[in-house]
Amino acid sequence: MINRGNYRRDLFAGKGAAESFERCLGQAAAKFGWRLHAFVIMRNHFHLALETPEPNLSLGMKWLQGTWAIRLNRFLGETGRPFQGRFKALHVEPGHALAQVAHYIHLNPVRAKVVSAERVGDFSSSSLRHFLARQRPGWLVGETVLAESGGLHDTAVGWRHYMAYLGVLAEEEPKRRGEKFGRLSRGWMVGSETFKEELKQRLGPGNVLAERFELLGGGPESRRVLRAETWEAKLRTEARVLGIALDALPKQKSALEKVRLAVQLKNTTDVSNGWLAARLDMGEAASVSQYVRRHHLRAGTTPSRDDVAKNRPRATGKHPKALQA
Repeated sequence: MINRGNYRRDLFAGKGAAESFERCLGQAAAKFGWRLHAFVIMRNHFHLALETPEPNLSLGMKWLQGTWAIRLNRFLGETGRPFQGRFKALHVEPGHALAQVAHYIHLNPVRAKVVSAERVGDFSSSSLRHFLARQRPGWLVGETVLAESGGLHDTAVGWRHYMAYLGVLAEEEPKRRGEKFGRLSRGWMVGSETFKEELKQRLGPGNVLAERFELLGGGPESRRVLRAETWEAKLRTEARVLGIALDALPKQKSALEKVRLAVQLKNTTDVSNGWLAARLDMGEAASVSQYVRRHHLRAGTTPSRDDVAKNRPRATGKHPKALQA
């Protein structure tokens, strides 16, 4: 999970700013029962790898960011939003994938060239500093990080070995490190294909998707990625059933094969006309509605109410140039 300062402002560069955010983070973890596997607070952003036993991520993040914003503004005598938006959250598979995210977070100061890999444990605003200390907050847990780093134990020796392991990761050539960690900042989940399919089942189809995704912490960007993946999977299934080769579709934008696929997806999913237009090369989004409607008329079936509404002229009598579902 990540969020940045509004306009990439150096939110945590001021004296005591990072420390106050860390205190607020601890209060939020205790208040909402969170378990943090890693965190780091940089000059203009923060990263969290947290586990929520209860579906309260959105509520908790609203409290954390809102409470800290009030305290910051009161201290500075300012008003306004310190963060650039809500926050970005990725769903992470327990075990190996979660440990990879924790490594990525712990090495953030090294990638930013704030400290060397050998001194990353000295970076003050990081969970790593707490892990290396004799005492740490109860909401900060290191079992997964250690277990997935060679079966290490939660002892001083175990954490020294973990530091050595981070050093090895930091020394990997930049391209390989980018391939390994770059994926962690894109998409909507981190983990195996099995985990992805299980998540899709939990999130549910149709209009239930947005509500459940919100509860599990996914933001608008992640939700769009998930919806597109769902539509793509359905498109491939329908293409197999209809005997249509997706990699050999005719160039004509209104080709029957394209229209049949569009009709099937419109009948069985909440797919947008914009996505269909781009994926099947059918021109403008409004054209998809026209092709689907004409298909229904030729077949003697009734187009959906949504399709009719999309093609109805506006109250001004002017026709819209392009509309998307």
